[in-house]
Parts: sequence; structure tokens; C-alpha cells
Amino acid sequence: MRKVSFAEFGGPDVLRLVDAEEPHAGPGQVRVAVRAAGVNPVDWRIREGQVLGAHPVELPSGVGLDAAGVVDEVGDGVEGVQAGDRVFGEGADTYAEFAVLSAWARMPEGLTFEEAAGYPSVVETALRVLREVGVRPGEMLLVSGASGGVGSAVLQIARDRGIRVIGTAGAANQDYLRSLGALATTYGEGWTERVRSLGHVDAALDLAGSGVIRELTELTGDPGRVLSIADLGAPELGVRFSGVAGSMPDALAEAVDLISRGRLRIPVEKSYPLEEAAAAHIDSRAGHTRGRRVLVV
Repeated sequence: MRKVSFAEFGGPDVLRLVDAEEPHAGPGQVRVAVRAAGVNPVDWRIREGQVLGAHPVELPSGVGLDAAGVVDEVGDGVEGVQAGDRVFGEGADTYAEFAVLSAWARMPEGLTFEEAAGYPSVVETALRVLREVGVRPGEMLLVSGASGGVGSAVLQIARDRGIRVIGTAGAANQDYLRSLGALATTYGEGWTERVRSLGHVDAALDLAGSGVIRELTELTGDPGRVLSIADLGAPELGVRFSGVAGSMPDALAEAVDLISRGRLRIPVEKSYPLEEAAAAHIDSRAGHTRGRRVLVV
């Protein structure tokens, strides 16, 4: 099969499309013929060699956590799924023609493979950060960098839970944030005053790593109510960095529920063929995303 791999840490140019042996499902796993793979910031952070608190990366390494595809192999002990089922979920080395998933769910009706591949990690992250920052119904949550995949999920899940949200994003994404139920404002000079004009902030999330931790702490008045998934220096300022995943099966189940109820929809901004994984990483790292980027196999 073909898969994307890298043999050294570095920029997007270290990514190679190589021939590799097919993986096989072990106990408690399924293998899928990948139709689409989600592109997440953690993918290029790992490729760059950033230390994220996860297990060490052994080189050469594959890339990718999220995928949607068709089950073609079921491991021992797995029940409720069979060959031919359309699923989405999380595994390892998903930038490939075949991948093994350790957590999965049946794709909700009406989703394409490209759309489904964009949900697993971002929904898990959104649910985790909402829980860890401790925001409650009726409170106001500020989301810095709100138009990307995680931000899109946070805004919609918060709305479903009765949490009010202010989102910051570029000028081109203001209407998009409003369509997801947020009060919207731009970042840049004077952004904290614009946020204050929209309401008192009870808790805040940094999803973009754009150096705003001090301002978020000032707006909430409490570093304990600020959390970052993108700024590795956040702990030096007394703010929690959340980089370790929680329960993916629970996140997938909640994603299916939200999607099925029409409460969650994350658009795919751009799709790339497998051989253009480097271009997908360059675009993901540049930010300014509206929704998700995916690779199509």
C-alpha cells in the first residue's frame, strides 16, 4: 500500500509517499480501507519533533490519527461491526490506503467520507477542553482562534449546552462564527476591548497559540479558567496546557448524537490527494482555517 511517512523531524519537505506493508487489525481493533484522513495540527507538531507529552515517536514514522473508511478486517474480540461497514474514528498512520483504528463509530447518515474524517480528534479535543476549563451553562466562554476545526466544534457544543460564546477570528470568518451561534470579533490591535464590549468573560480557550495567554488571563481574572491546546509556554504563565487525549469512544458517540440531532456540522474547507500531504501541513500550520482540511485516498 501507499502511506505518508517521515524518516527525520523537520519541515513539510520531510514527508514522503512510500510503499509500505499493510497493517492488520489486532485484538480490539478494526482495519479500514481509508477513504479520507483528517489533517490535525498535532500531525505537523509531531512531524516537527515538538514534545507534546505523548508517547515518543519512533522513526521512520507514519502520520495521521483520524480516518473515515470501509471496514475490511475485524480483530479478535470486536463485536457490532463487520466488513463493509462505513466508520470513522482514530488510529495510527491514517495518511495511508489502509489503517488500523483503535476507536470507531458508524458514520452518521448524510456524511461523506471527507466530512466524517474531520470529526474524531476535533470533537474529542472540544469535549475535553470544555470539561477541563470548567465552563457552565449560562457562563460566557471566550474562544481565541475559533474558526478552525476544534473551534467550530467548541462553539456548537457550547451552544447545545447553554454556554454563551465569544469567538475571535479573522475578518473573513466573522459571519461564519455568527452562523455557529457565537458573538464574533476580530483579533489584532484593540481586540481585548472589543471582547469586553461583548460581555464579561468567565472562561477562555486558546486554540491558536498566537501569544494571547496574558490577555486571556486578564479578561477572565483567573489563570485557572484559561486553557490552551496550542501554546506550549502556557504553564509558565500559570495556565494549563491540554495535550493528552481523553476517551475517544465516548467522544465519537457524542459526535454521532450531535450530528444526528443537527447540532454539529464541521465543513471541509479543502481536500488534498494523499501525495499532497506536505501542502496540507503547510496550509494547516498557516491557520486561518474555516472548518477542516482532509486528505482523500
